[in-house]
Amino acid sequence: MDDWFIFTTCMNFERYIASRISNPTGKSFSGLIVKIAIAAIALSMMVMILTTNIITGFKNEISDKVFNFWGHIHIADGLSGDSFELIPIRKDKELVDSLLRITSVSYFRPSSFENDQPNNVQQSNGGITHVEAFTVVPGIVADKTQFEGLLLKGLDQNYDVDRIQSFVKSGSFIDFSGEKGSRDMMISQYTARRMNFEVGQKVNVSFILDEVPTKRQFTITGIYNTGLEEYDRRFALVDMRVLQDLLGWAPDQVSGLEVFVEDLDDLPLINDFIYFELLPPATYSETVRTKFSEIFEWLELQNVNERVIIFLMILVALINMITALMIFVLERTRMIGVLKALGATNWSVRKIFLYNAGGIIIKGVLIGNGIAILLCLIQKYTGLLKLNEADYYLSQVPIEFNLWSMFLINAGTILVVLIFMLVPSLIITQITPVKTIQFK
Repeated sequence: MDDWFIFTTCMNFERYIASRISNPTGKSFSGLIVKIAIAAIALSMMVMILTTNIITGFKNEISDKVFNFWGHIHIADGLSGDSFELIPIRKDKELVDSLLRITSVSYFRPSSFENDQPNNVQQSNGGITHVEAFTVVPGIVADKTQFEGLLLKGLDQNYDVDRIQSFVKSGSFIDFSGEKGSRDMMISQYTARRMNFEVGQKVNVSFILDEVPTKRQFTITGIYNTGLEEYDRRFALVDMRVLQDLLGWAPDQVSGLEVFVEDLDDLPLINDFIYFELLPPATYSETVRTKFSEIFEWLELQNVNERVIIFLMILVALINMITALMIFVLERTRMIGVLKALGATNWSVRKIFLYNAGGIIIKGVLIGNGIAILLCLIQKYTGLLKLNEADYYLSQVPIEFNLWSMFLINAGTILVVLIFMLVPSLIITQITPVKTIQFK
């Protein structure tokens, strides 16, 4: 017993023994089981990391498309809503300047009626970066054989062209340099294919205003494609001044304002501040997430898919690790008996196998991470895997590295699997030294 005391006090014998038995020989059945367990954990980690990076990329890319087309917050007449009725608001310089001066918001928001929490002051992470005006007028574009209903979205010289450059497939953007309204028009790839239009072609657009038909001729200068069919089949982009002249509106009358914020987490707070503190009566503001809620609700459903996949992959890893540990314990029954006979406690022997399980988990996690990151990089920079854009709004599988989620997946998987290893390791407490040493 003195020798055993010296041994246990001078070194961590559990780790020492675990390291000696961590690489079973190829002829050992447990060796095969360990390899299967490592492969199962690696596969689970690979699938989880691929899933979270793909879903993050999917949500962010589609959200960016919507925001680039419509901004983050809409300010319009309270009666127009989503119908784009021809009800103007004033593009008031004082209002625009007050919006652009917002670098941060500290606002006293009303409490929720659902949870009855006390009112509290919330602080935004950033402010407003850009404000643009827009005007929307319905029209009909036609050729000799067919026609198409469109919503002409009028833009002005303050429009941030960089946001739409990635959508432009051919031609160029609208030229706002003239003193009068430009007759340039950008149509979607969907409309161009349906109507057989090309860049440089002149088209007539008919409008019905106060039950009186009116025509305007435009020249197609560019073709864009956002991949969001709901927008592509409905909208064409033109110079706002042409639409204002058509409607008889003053230069400061527009359908609405698009507001862009620095941090998307600030949308509800900044929107409430704008609506309650800055806007004149009969003018309404709402976030684009609320205005086009169907798209964003659909994107939020992807979180459910992500959680289900992660749960199933962790379950696969658990089942394989529990099986591997039990086989490993049964194969080392005599060793367990000898260690107990020498004075080792049940917990000490269990720690040997938990260290062993931890080594298997770490190997599987590292291999899974390596493969997943390699596949993500290949897809991100080559776009090898394609998608049907009409169904998924994207032409290829998107990848965006979500480092925080990857860390949580790695840490959570290691922690959960190790905790669950405590249960099957209880079988060691049922092994008695006398029976195991006598067994041959």
